[in-house]
Amino acid sequence: MPEPAVPEPTPVPTLNVANLLTLSRLVLVPLFVLALFAGDGVDTTWRAIATGLFVIASATDQVDGWVARKYGLITDFGKIADPIADKALIGAALVGLSVLGELPWWVTIVIAVREIGVTLLRFWVIRHGVIPASRGGKAKTMTQILAIVVYLLPLPLPAGADAVRWVLMGLAVLLTVVTGVDYLIRAIRLRAAGRRATGA
Repeated sequence: MPEPAVPEPTPVPTLNVANLLTLSRLVLVPLFVLALFAGDGVDTTWRAIATGLFVIASATDQVDGWVARKYGLITDFGKIADPIADKALIGAALVGLSVLGELPWWVTIVIAVREIGVTLLRFWVIRHGVIPASRGGKAKTMTQILAIVVYLLPLPLPAGADAVRWVLMGLAVLLTVVTGVDYLIRAIRLRAAGRRATGA
């Protein structure tokens, strides 16, 4: 007696709620930049708006991941677009703060080099598979976001706040470098495994 045919799983559409949230984060990036530089970066109202836009955009990163996992909307597009949207937002904030003279350029450069490098690695190994974000990578992103929010706040900072800002940003830089090395190792292993599987 022939076995009943197993129905093929329904493909997940690329245009879904989770991916739309990711794209909305990209749309918010230029609005955030405009607000950050409005009033020469020192206007309290515009600075508050910029901080709010950054927080909202950062929150979509948590929401889109939750929606994708809960409703089975995980796609290869989302795996690629989500970290790119994160990098665009965080990169815009770091460059903006450095242009305004509030954050040393070396911090922005170190983080930017890592993020660009990881993005290039993603495309380098994409034919062999997609490397999802690790726990360390997620911790890195959250630390970067928290540090940037503290730098963006327009409120007068109490005594010792500079030390807190530097500790947070220092931790963000450390996690950025460590997770970058980890990603490089995982990318090399994935590519090697893929080449072995295809006999290349």
